[in-house]
Amino acid sequence: MSSSDKILRLKTVQDRTGLSRSTIYRKIAEGTFPAQLKISVHGAGWHQSAIDQWVADPAGYRADNDNRPAPGGNHGGR
Repeated sequence: MSSSDKILRLKTVQDRTGLSRSTIYRKIAEGTFPAQLKISVHGAGWHQSAIDQWVADPAGYRADNDNRPAPGGNHGGR
């Protein structure tokens, strides 16, 4: 992650990926989409670089190949 990596909110992630909210969360649980990071008590977002990586190769993306540490609030139940 670069120091200028932006945090994207859900609506922006939906617009960039074309995925619905439920599909995003299902894919997070499956490990085939970048997990969110907590940015406030009631807010979460995604690193722009992680979304860009997924958009570049959605079929080849695996969360376990992501170089960032897993966030504490992983929706995947792992």
